[in-house]
Amino acid sequence: MAELAQALPTPSIDWWALVPQMILLGAALKILLVSSLSPRPIPRWVSTATSVGAGVASFVVAIFLWYDVRDVGPRSTIAEAFGVDGFSIFFTILISVAVVATALLSDAYIEREGLDAPEFQALMLSASAGAIVMASANDLIVMFLGLESLSIALYVLIAMHARRPEARESAMKYFVLGAFSSAFLLYGIALTYGATGSTNLVHIQRYLADNVFVDSQLLLAGMALLLIGLGFKVAAAPFHFWAPDVYQGSPSPVTGYMASVAKAAGFAALLRIFFLAFESYEVEWTPVLTGLAIVTLVVGSVMAILQSDVKRMLAFSSISHAGYVLVAVQAASDDGTAAALFYLFTYTLMVIGSFGIVGLMGWDEGHDLGRYGGLGASRPVLAFTFTVFLLAQAGVPLTSGFVGKFQVISASVDERNYVLASVAMLTAVIGAFMYLRIVMAMYVTDDQVEGPRPAIPVASGLAIAGALGFTLVVGFVPQFLIEFSRDAVPVLIAGQ
Repeated sequence: MAELAQALPTPSIDWWALVPQMILLGAALKILLVSSLSPRPIPRWVSTATSVGAGVASFVVAIFLWYDVRDVGPRSTIAEAFGVDGFSIFFTILISVAVVATALLSDAYIEREGLDAPEFQALMLSASAGAIVMASANDLIVMFLGLESLSIALYVLIAMHARRPEARESAMKYFVLGAFSSAFLLYGIALTYGATGSTNLVHIQRYLADNVFVDSQLLLAGMALLLIGLGFKVAAAPFHFWAPDVYQGSPSPVTGYMASVAKAAGFAALLRIFFLAFESYEVEWTPVLTGLAIVTLVVGSVMAILQSDVKRMLAFSSISHAGYVLVAVQAASDDGTAAALFYLFTYTLMVIGSFGIVGLMGWDEGHDLGRYGGLGASRPVLAFTFTVFLLAQAGVPLTSGFVGKFQVISASVDERNYVLASVAMLTAVIGAFMYLRIVMAMYVTDDQVEGPRPAIPVASGLAIAGALGFTLVVGFVPQFLIEFSRDAVPVLIAGQ
C-alpha cells in the first residue's frame, strides 16, 4: 500500500506564486480565529489593520512576482490549472490595492452602523482571494471555484446590515440571479468540455487550432453560455437588472467593492477565456461583443440620467463603464486588451473613491440628489474630491478617465469599428449630463440651504486622498500605467 501511494502522480505546486492568495486567506482566518477565541470583542481597528496589512503584503509579493515573470518567463502550476503570468499579476496588484482602500473606507462605516468588523473584513479578504483565482485560472473549473468564492462572500457582505430591509432584499436578489448566472456558466463549461474534451484553457486553444469542426454548434453554444454567465458578473446589459437595486441597497463600502473588484474579476475571466481559449474563433464572438457593448453603453448612459438617487446613478454609471471595457475587448487585439486593463485599473480607484464619499454622507435610507445640495460650501474639499471622481468617470481631460476612454475608443477605431466608436463617444456625452447633475447639486444651491457636514475619519480620508491622487497623476502622467497594462498582454494572447 505504501509503494502504491508513493507511485501516485501528484501535480507540482509553485508555492511562491500562490503567496498573495495565501496571505489574504491567512489574514481572514486569523481575524476569525482571534475574534472567536477572544474572551471579549477585539477592537475594530485590529481587523482593519490586519486587512490593510494583508493587502499591502499581497501587493509587495505581487511586485516581486512581476519582476520574476519578466526575468524568468511565464509559467503554470497545479497541473497547468493556475497561470503565473503578467496578466494574473496585474489583477493581483489591482485587487490588493482595492483591498487596502476598501478596508480603510469600511472602518468608519462599520463603527457608525454597528456592524461586526471581524466578519466584514474576513469576508472581504476571502472574496478578494477568489477574485485573484478568477484572474489567474487556466482551467474553467478552477475559474468557477474562484467565482463562487467571490460571490458567496459578497452575498453575506450585502446582507450584513441586517437592520435594513433593503440590504436583505438586495442580497436575496443578487443570490437568486447569481445562482442563475452560475448555472449558465456551468452549462457553458459542460458544453465546451463536450466539444473540446478539456476544461484547460491552453488545451482548448491548442485543440481548436489543430482541428476544424464540421459542425461547431456545440462549441458556439458553450461560448454563448459562458458569455451570459460572465455578462451577469460584470453587469453588462441586458444582464444588468440586478445592479441598480443591489448597489442601492448594499452598504456603501460593499457597493464600491462590488463595482470595482467584482467587475474587474469578471472581466479578467472573460478576457482569459476568450483571448486564450477561443482566440481562433474571434470572428464568431467579436460581433456578439460589439452588440453587447452597444446595448450596455446605451442602457447605462440613458438610464443613469433618469435617476434621482445618487447610488442608483452610480450603479447605472457602472453599467456604462462595463460597456467601455467591452468596446476594448471586442477589438480582439493587443492594444484593445491593454486598453481594457488600463480602464479597469483606473476605474477601480475612481469608483472606490466615489462610493467612499457616498458612504461618508450616511443616509442609508436613501441618497436623494437634493441631499447633496450645499456640500460645496459646507465641505469644499470633500465636494472638490467628489467632483474630480465624477469628472474622471465622465472622461474629462487631465484625469485618468479621459486617458482610459481615449485608449478604448482608439482601439475600436484601429480595428475600423467606427459604429461602435461613435456610439461610445455619443454615450460619453450623454453620461456626462448625469455626472454634471451631481456636481451642480453640490455647488449651485440656495444660499440659505445649509449643506451636509459629514465627518471625515482619518482612515477614510487616507483612502479617498490616495484614490484622488492616483486619478490626477494618471491623468497628467499616464505612461507608466499604459506600459504596465501593455506588458501584461502578450503572455495572455500567446496562450503560454
